[in-house]
Amino acid sequence: MPWFKGWIKEINEGRTVCKTFLEILDVIIQLRRFVDKPLRLSVQDIYKVSGIGTVVVGRVDTGVLKVGMPICFAPSNLTSTVRSIEMQYTNLQEALSGNIVGFNVGKIRAKELRRGLICSDTKNDPAREAASFIALIAMLNSPSEIELGDKLMVYCHTARITCQLVEFLEKIDYQTGETIEASSKFIKSGDLATVKLVLLQPACVENFQEYPSLGHFTIRQMNHTVAVGITKDVENMTTVSYDNPTSNIDMYY
Repeated sequence: MPWFKGWIKEINEGRTVCKTFLEILDVIIQLRRFVDKPLRLSVQDIYKVSGIGTVVVGRVDTGVLKVGMPICFAPSNLTSTVRSIEMQYTNLQEALSGNIVGFNVGKIRAKELRRGLICSDTKNDPAREAASFIALIAMLNSPSEIELGDKLMVYCHTARITCQLVEFLEKIDYQTGETIEASSKFIKSGDLATVKLVLLQPACVENFQEYPSLGHFTIRQMNHTVAVGITKDVENMTTVSYDNPTSNIDMYY
């Protein structure tokens, strides 16, 4: 291919010149998998399979999902144990961060689960229901304004959450990052602001710095995306105990 003159890859270790596509593949940096963090799995679908029971499908956002692991679903606080894991018709003993898997759970009916729940390890920083959160949001090109007290439809991971904007903390300059207005009653197209949102329905939201895939969101109005944002601080509800995860739950198939 005479048109291909090579490709230069600059990394911390130095500069690499690649002359072939195979050399390019060798220097591509793989995506980081957050396997060292506590388990977070966003639920996408739930199925009731005859002879197997309840099967949950979702993406492992952080951590590792293992067979036999005691798990809980936030914010419903249902608990169970992972019986089996399958990915692309292959049985696994564990699923790593980034994998989209289906796994069988016992002692929970399929109708008790729903899209938008977060699955986590009951023994390692389990996910909890959020009460409110501080967020940095950027308004997109939209003719509408967001005002104090507005109820907003927030799309975060696989959940759709109704929130109310209760406080404008500051408006920020895009280029310098400095505060240009301490408080405001509305934000419009092109504004960057720090706000406080209160959840009006049970949902799980995480801090963007700790769990990136569970801490970024979009705001939609009339089927249009009007703003995007990330969470900076999350206030959770009262801590829930999972000391006896299988109590008061009957077996369902």
